[in-house]
Amino acid sequence: MINPLLIPILGISCGLLAIFGGVFVRPWLKLKERQLELEADKVAEKAAQYAAQTERLEQRVRVLERIATDRGIAVADEIDKLRGDEPKPLN
Repeated sequence: MINPLLIPILGISCGLLAIFGGVFVRPWLKLKERQLELEADKVAEKAAQYAAQTERLEQRVRVLERIATDRGIAVADEIDKLRGDEPKPLN
């Protein structure tokens, strides 16, 4: 048998627990959620900055590669022509 006094005690306890959850737990959970959102925004912004920096570096490397490969032979030939030398054949 359940003690008849236990029923109102459990009812009051459940009500107090619901009030406690609404007053303290819900705002705390919302605060934690907001903190996580702010942290995610910071991480996303940092990732975007790194991506932009990586893109700039890749563009610079492409320019340097183009200068070293495409223009390297042509510049060397132009220098040789200015000196009066014949361009050297590639092996």
